[in-house]
Amino acid sequence: MIRYVILKAKAKKIGDNVSIGCNTIIKRWDNFSCGDDVSIHEYCMIDCDGGITIGNQVSIAHSTSLISANHTWMDQDTPIKYNPVTTQGIAIESDVWVGAGVRILDGVVIKNRSIVAAGAVVNRSVESNSIVGGIPAKLIKKI
Repeated sequence: MIRYVILKAKAKKIGDNVSIGCNTIIKRWDNFSCGDDVSIHEYCMIDCDGGITIGNQVSIAHSTSLISANHTWMDQDTPIKYNPVTTQGIAIESDVWVGAGVRILDGVVIKNRSIVAAGAVVNRSVESNSIVGGIPAKLIKKI
């Protein structure tokens, strides 16, 4: 309850019935928004540098990371650590289930009624009514 009250005060938008598990870290709360009936379970890392938007009826299982920024490496004269960072953001639409230990990377859109299998690394957008899994995540089947 306390996490919800703090998030509601600091985030861009928070819907009703939002649950944030203990030991979940949200960086850049001002770039975070989510709809109604969202659960983000324990030990998740939500890095909102590029912005993260979550729709309604979304469940994100424990130990998942959403990273909305990416290092570049194109400047050969500069160490990768000091190359520019890009930020495209992440969007998770409604009626999505994200399994445990998933990594969702910058620029990804996960469309309505999709499932991301546990342990997947999602580096490309996911179409509606899809189950994806693996490293990198690939279509397993349409639902």
